[in-house]
Amino acid sequence: AQLVESGGGFVQAGGSLRLSCVASGVNFPVYNIAWYRQGPDEQREMVATVSFNGLPDYTYSSKGRFTISRDDARNTVYLQMNSLKPEDTAVYYCTIPTLSLWGQGTQVTVSS
Repeated sequence: AQLVESGGGFVQAGGSLRLSCVASGVNFPVYNIAWYRQGPDEQREMVATVSFNGLPDYTYSSKGRFTISRDDARNTVYLQMNSLKPEDTAVYYCTIPTLSLWGQGTQVTVSS
């Protein structure tokens, strides 16, 4: 079983990125999925979650700017990030918390 993130990169403040996370080796549709991030010298923090039936939830830092969604036919979860800020700079990870399964992460860098 594995999760593979992609879509990170370098963007100026105010820009957008869409992250993808593709799962393999798991029965993807039955699991809640989450995005976390870890900035330089910071603890890993949750960004957003989507339940097995598609209900999203956000943290204070992501609500209103980020959108999490899933495509069970493609075993993929997305994180659309708009109005990016320098403080969003981090490595972004997707995870299936129930399985303690994590991807390798994708770097997002936002310049001011």
